[in-house]
Amino acid sequence: MKQKVVVFSQIHPEIQNKLEQQYNVVYIQPKLGDINQQIFQHVQDADAMIGAGRLLNRDNLASATKLKIISSVSVGYDNYDLEYLNEKKIYLSNTPHVLTETTADLAFALLMAAARKVPVLDQWTKQGRWQRTVGEAQFSMDIFGKTLGIIGLGHIGAAIARRGFYGFNMNVLYHNRREKLELAQSLNAEYCSLNELLQRSDFVVVAVDLNADSNALIGAEQLAQMQSHAVFVNISRGSVVDEQALIQALKNRQIFAAGLDVYQQEPLQQSELFTLDNVVTLPHVGSATAQTRKRMAELAYQNLVDVLEGRVPRYVVNPQFQ
Repeated sequence: MKQKVVVFSQIHPEIQNKLEQQYNVVYIQPKLGDINQQIFQHVQDADAMIGAGRLLNRDNLASATKLKIISSVSVGYDNYDLEYLNEKKIYLSNTPHVLTETTADLAFALLMAAARKVPVLDQWTKQGRWQRTVGEAQFSMDIFGKTLGIIGLGHIGAAIARRGFYGFNMNVLYHNRREKLELAQSLNAEYCSLNELLQRSDFVVVAVDLNADSNALIGAEQLAQMQSHAVFVNISRGSVVDEQALIQALKNRQIFAAGLDVYQQEPLQQSELFTLDNVVTLPHVGSATAQTRKRMAELAYQNLVDVLEGRVPRYVVNPQFQ
């Protein structure tokens, strides 16, 4: 009898076909009604789950009696109740590294778009308002040779720093839970406190994991320390930033601009952010290229197969399995 796999979000068609050839596959379908109820029903006899973007916890997983792995097609795992999974000895795997460069590209795209007013000037041009030589209202910020502050010098943070240092001759500052001397040396990067980084940087990019230490890391107090010409970029998680405090800082021109790919509430349907001309808002697309999403799905598939065939997956989130 084939093992049962619950697919709880859209997945790459090639991986979907592979799963269907090997396993009894069931799909969570939002059009069929309550998603949590569907999950609760289907996990009763499921051996594995694969997907991303769903909140999975002790409530909707309570009926699972033989679940061995949740294979997340993501790096972040804040949607999953890790304490419950540890309790039930269920593997949680993720897909780090394969999206590093793609997400770093997106971070720098946000930085440049916000600094050079790309979206607002695009609309200004299309609206026929370019009738003479541009004036100071259309002026933006230089990037080359400025100071780049990275909060979180992990794989993605380091990739962003490399783009700034090698591509734009930027001075790199970083704040991390611990110093990374060898990596920092290759980038001529200076370790400093969070406050010092905020005070000295022309561009601040947040690239931390969401955890107890980083939750609400950036609020009104931290934003007040930034320079008035500074650009703030967040590609980590929305909960790292006090969104209302950021909105006020942007409205009051306390900082020059922001570039955001993540939010406290996703999908973001309504927000005062949408009324501001000094913020670039993207719909959480850091890893959203065809090549990267396929690589993520392939890695998640392999993690799942490893567990169902009795092996430890390559990337395990649960500390007890590592």
